[in-house]
Parts: sequence; C-alpha cells; structure tokens
Amino acid sequence: MTTNHASVSILQTKQHFEILDGLRGIAALAVVIFHFMEWVFADPTKNFIGHGFLAVDFFFCLSGFVIGYAYDDRIAKMGLRNFFVSRIIRLHPLVIAGSILGLLAFLFDPFGGHLELYSTGKIILTFICSIFLIPLPIIADRGFNLFSFNAPAWSLFWEYMANIVYAFVLYRIGRSYLLILTILSAAAICYVGYSSGNLLGGWSGPTFWDGCARISYSFLAGLLIYRSNWIIKNKLGFGGLSILLLLAFVMPFSEWNWVSEPLVIIFYFPLLVALGAGSVIKPGLKKACVFSGQISYPLYMTHYAVLWMFGNYYTSQKPDTTQLTLIVIIATILLVVFAYLVMVFYDIPLRKFLSDKWKEKVVKQKAGDI
Repeated sequence: MTTNHASVSILQTKQHFEILDGLRGIAALAVVIFHFMEWVFADPTKNFIGHGFLAVDFFFCLSGFVIGYAYDDRIAKMGLRNFFVSRIIRLHPLVIAGSILGLLAFLFDPFGGHLELYSTGKIILTFICSIFLIPLPIIADRGFNLFSFNAPAWSLFWEYMANIVYAFVLYRIGRSYLLILTILSAAAICYVGYSSGNLLGGWSGPTFWDGCARISYSFLAGLLIYRSNWIIKNKLGFGGLSILLLLAFVMPFSEWNWVSEPLVIIFYFPLLVALGAGSVIKPGLKKACVFSGQISYPLYMTHYAVLWMFGNYYTSQKPDTTQLTLIVIIATILLVVFAYLVMVFYDIPLRKFLSDKWKEKVVKQKAGDI
C-alpha cells in the first residue's frame, strides 16, 4: 500500500452494527415524544413515556462502545489531530444547524415568548455560545438551558468531553483501570440519583455536574463492553430489542426513581448494547435499521426548536385531547421528514466536503514528508 493510500485509509470509518444503529433511532424518536409529553403532563407520574430522557444515557453507552470499536485500534496511527477533526466533522455541522433553528424559533415564534426582555447583545452572545458549545444558561424563556437555542446540545457538550478524555487517557489505559473507573462512575450515578431523586439532570446550570456523572458511567460502560468482548449472541433481533429498549422509557415514574433509574443505566442499558451487538438482523430489516441510525442524530439535534413553539401553543391555546393527539403525531412525522431533508441536503454533503478537504490536506502533508 502506498503512503498516500495508507494515510487515507486511516481516516476511513468502519462498518456499523446495524441493530445498534436501529436502536439509536428508536431512542431518538422516544426523546422527541418525551419532549412533547413534558408539556402535556406537568405531573411526570402521569406521563406514559416519563423516562424517555433515559434515551440519552443509552446514547452515551452506545457512544462508548462505538468509539472503542471505531478508534481503539487506529487512534495511535491516525494521531490526535486527525481524531479530533474527524469527530468535529461528524458532530458539529448539526450543532450549528440546531443552533440556527433554535435562534429562528426564538425570534419568530408565532405563539408567544418575551423577546422584548432580551437585548440584541444577549441574544447574539447566546447564539455564539450555542454554536461553539459553550454553556450559557441565561435565557429564562428557555428554562435556563445550558444551550438556550438548542437544549439537547447539552449531551453533545458532554460527548465532546468524553471524546477528549478518550483521546488523551482512555485509549491508553488497560481494561483493569477502565473497570475501576467504571465502578467509580457507577457510584457517582447512584449518588446523583439519591441526592436529586432522579437522573433527569444535566441540561441546566444547577444540574450541570449531573451530566458529567451520566456521560462518565455510560461512556465507560460502553467502552468496557467493547474491550471485554461482552457481546451476547442471541436471536432477539431488531424487533425484540426495540421492545426491550422501549420498556425502559415507559417505566413508571415514581418515588423510587433514585433506585430504578440507576439500575437501568448501570445494568440494563449495557446489557441491551451487548445484546444488540450480538444479535443477527433479518435481511428485510437491514435498510430500516440503517435509516433509523442515520436519522437519529439529525432528528435529535433539529427537533427542539419546534418543541418550544409547541409549548407556547399548548399553554396559550389549550387544545383538546383529539387535537393534541393529531398535532403530536403529525408534528413527529414532519420532524422526521425534516430531519431527513437536513441530513440529505445539509449534513451529509457538508461532512463529505469537509472530510474530502481534510483527507487531501493529510495526503499532501504526508507526501511533503517523504
């Protein structure tokens, strides 16, 4: 293999676990429905998908597994710079898109808001911080989210932190040390659950460090599963595993959340990842799983602008149950369609352009070193 070809091959991505991709899409859809239902059910015990927020912890566990699979055997060869650039190219275009959509929703929400309370400078600063993933919980009309113009970006902030720690520390350490860190992080999860009563935090200023605990355990657990080859062969398939995943999200919300939620995160989600990696997909479902995986991140990062408008509409107009049901169903379908369009016409082309430019630069640098 020539030097140029070797340089490019290091930057190539590996094949995916299709069922895990499919489950990621199911989790993203659960997040969307959960966010709609948050407005409808002020009392979380009445929310039929009251634990939909745990999908984020499932994402984190999947991320640890996938990062280990994709980079453990090649990050040393590709180098830290190539690793970080590849992650930014993969993640950041949709961070920017979500921020722009959130800004537009803030400025032009037809159902309310208190735009007059915020100076132009404050809005511009909030938008810039959103673009660069700098936490700034200062907008009251956005619930003092860490990222006021795109609330779900809080998990992307921690995803970036996990990637940085992985590149500098985690990929270098052995499995024994990784196990110790995972156990310590499990203790942190239990502490947060006990002290807060649940594991819903991480998205706001007061709950900032809850997000650190959530990413720490789940990312480490996913990485540990990959390195330990804890892959469980089974015949559950995409359908069976989807049902098992959804059971976690529809688990009743109760006074025992401080126990049930850590148990789900510490044991149940890693088990589902191990089962998903070891299950065999039926040929007829492969395309569906691939699509589900592809749409998951665009859907997650573009849906929340509409949720704020929906919330203002719901609180001001008070639609009846029939209207509400139709609105949520239609809006969810349209959000999936919109996410697909963003993926096809923005995310994929931009990532391809940036990846090609970066590969050309790497090849030229390698050629110059010969």
